[in-house]
Amino acid sequence: MNRSARRRLTAAVLTVVAVTAGATSCSSGSDSAGTKAAGSGTYTIWDPYPQFDKSSAWAKLLDGCGTEAGVKIKRTAFDTSDLANKALLAAQQGNSADVLIVDNPVVSTLAEAGVLTTTADNKLDTSKADPNLLAAGQSGGKTYGTPIGANTLALYYNKKVLQQAGVDIASVKDWRSLTAALARVKAAGKKGITFSAIGTEEGSFQFLPWFWGSGAQLTTLDSDKAVAALTLWKGWLKDGYAPNSVLNNTQTTSWQEFATGDYAFSENGTWQLSNADKAGIDYGVLPIPGASGGNASAPTGGEFVTIPVQQSTGRYGTSQKLVSCLTNSQNLLETDTTLSYVAPTTEVQGKQLATNAELKPWMDAVKAAKGRTSDNLGTKYPKISEQLWKAVQSALSGAQSPKDALAAAQSAVK
Repeated sequence: MNRSARRRLTAAVLTVVAVTAGATSCSSGSDSAGTKAAGSGTYTIWDPYPQFDKSSAWAKLLDGCGTEAGVKIKRTAFDTSDLANKALLAAQQGNSADVLIVDNPVVSTLAEAGVLTTTADNKLDTSKADPNLLAAGQSGGKTYGTPIGANTLALYYNKKVLQQAGVDIASVKDWRSLTAALARVKAAGKKGITFSAIGTEEGSFQFLPWFWGSGAQLTTLDSDKAVAALTLWKGWLKDGYAPNSVLNNTQTTSWQEFATGDYAFSENGTWQLSNADKAGIDYGVLPIPGASGGNASAPTGGEFVTIPVQQSTGRYGTSQKLVSCLTNSQNLLETDTTLSYVAPTTEVQGKQLATNAELKPWMDAVKAAKGRTSDNLGTKYPKISEQLWKAVQSALSGAQSPKDALAAAQSAVK
């Protein structure tokens, strides 16, 4: 690694350490997480799924891909927030995992730090992945992995509440008709919409569909379209269509509000599907509408399977076999069903839909989604996001007008 690359890596390590200190990890094996001899028959895989132990279908899939490639798998699972930190430190020590499965916004950080190989270098075929999902793993015109699955945001709606308010969900097609529906719900004595506007990445994540749905771009936070999006949220709080609790709501606490059965709408993700069934609410799902209609672009969640840079380049061939196995059509179908993800390829999405027709609105939302680091933002995104959630907090709390809050955000980004 040259001196310039080492400086980038060290800077990235310091940045990630500052925001991920205190996270935990677990291993499904007995070896040290980083122990790996070049040319050995053991290959290391790091993933962000500590909820799956060595008896899980996921761990068995990894072992099966290892058997197919003729090697033994040493798997270590980390909390998502800790994984990027561990990956950067391992690269600094020259001891990276052979295969790294990482949250998609982190890919550009690792790539720009020189941690990851490109798909051109490691001969990984990404041709079947949907372009809008693949974009989250691209930086500087190069691709650094392949998506294993995607989730995103949409609007859950309570059919009973809407029926009592006389709202036909088919009428909700844009911001104006959605706000009109919220007004009717409030007039009927029920609650309108709940979401997360907390001062963290979750807040930015939930605001982005409205920001992008206005036609705004993250390179210009204070555009008229951006102001319109924040004014929409501010108006909902002012008129009592959304609760003041959104300022502190995480996506989990926001969901808990919807699960009471009092709210007409909740902005949340595919990961709440099992909870929606448990709540006993007669619900439906609607892609988040754009300002003037159509489906707004929501941010993509989900992970990328990547191949880190190795001191022993002879390992790449086997690593490529492992990734290809994990992301072939049959394994994607099984994995994405387990993770409540929409598959990243049209072929597997079709198989998912044939099994569960209720995934259709989520697939529509994923088709319209975009990566947070897309538009070649790369490592610029975290700073932009921080200023965006601060602007949302400032405007919703009444500290500043939406226009002034976003102007301050844009100034801070510059």
